[in-house]
Amino acid sequence: MLDRRLADVDLSDRICLVSGANSGVGFEAARQLAALGADVTLLCRDCDRGEGARDAIVESTGSSSVALLLADLSSPAQIREAVRSFRERHSRLDVLVNNAGAVFPQRTVTPDGLEWTFAVNHLGYFVLTTELLDLIQAGAPARIVNVSSVAHRRARIDFDDLGHSAGWSTMNAYRRSKLANVLFSYELARRLDGRGVAVNAIHPGLVATNFGAGVRWIRWLTRPARRFMTQPAEAGAAVVRLAVDPALEGVTGRYFNQWDEERSSESSYDRELQRRLWEVSERLVAGAG
Repeated sequence: MLDRRLADVDLSDRICLVSGANSGVGFEAARQLAALGADVTLLCRDCDRGEGARDAIVESTGSSSVALLLADLSSPAQIREAVRSFRERHSRLDVLVNNAGAVFPQRTVTPDGLEWTFAVNHLGYFVLTTELLDLIQAGAPARIVNVSSVAHRRARIDFDDLGHSAGWSTMNAYRRSKLANVLFSYELARRLDGRGVAVNAIHPGLVATNFGAGVRWIRWLTRPARRFMTQPAEAGAAVVRLAVDPALEGVTGRYFNQWDEERSSESSYDRELQRRLWEVSERLVAGAG
């Protein structure tokens, strides 16, 4: 599925990178970008699944410009290594889609001592984006799309316990990471104002994917509703539209619910919260890896 408004868009001169692209929304976004002619890099954690996704996109689109990079998004060191590899092939980046995300059935920490949900869903976005920022600015007019969730509306940021050492639950951790995505998007948009880089966040819908399959109660809750959920192709199209639609040129610092722009949670507009999250994130990843 591709938005009909994008049918005539030619991305043959565009370089795109999509994280979490081996399945679901990320796979569909990468496939549709490749179908429009873009040079697409998939950033995936698992080699076999990543290669399978790349082969499927090549077969589906006929594109010869689909590459694979490997990194565990919970590891700043692996992200930085992937970025070094990307720099060997490219001197600019036109579109970055931060999509990789996860939920966990119990609280665990990464080897760097970071709560895993926050590490993957927020700090992964933060490290990947900031490490690529010079290439993104070189690609101006460029776009960054951060895949968030409507779940951010019920979250709050506690800087005294970002890792949820108290009161952890699968959904509390996930909600906090998704609020962080929106706060990060707004802070980054402001920092890049006037530099030709648009930054926006999107809730792609409640999508019928395997996301959360490792959490028993999520599987139980979503199974009956799957036939009513947004299909990955439609969610991917909403992401691609935000990434390349000429009608959205210059639109930045916004939040979209699938196809429509709307206001995010009130706390997400707190500039002090945005600034502080950025500064804390810098400190957390500075010594990681």
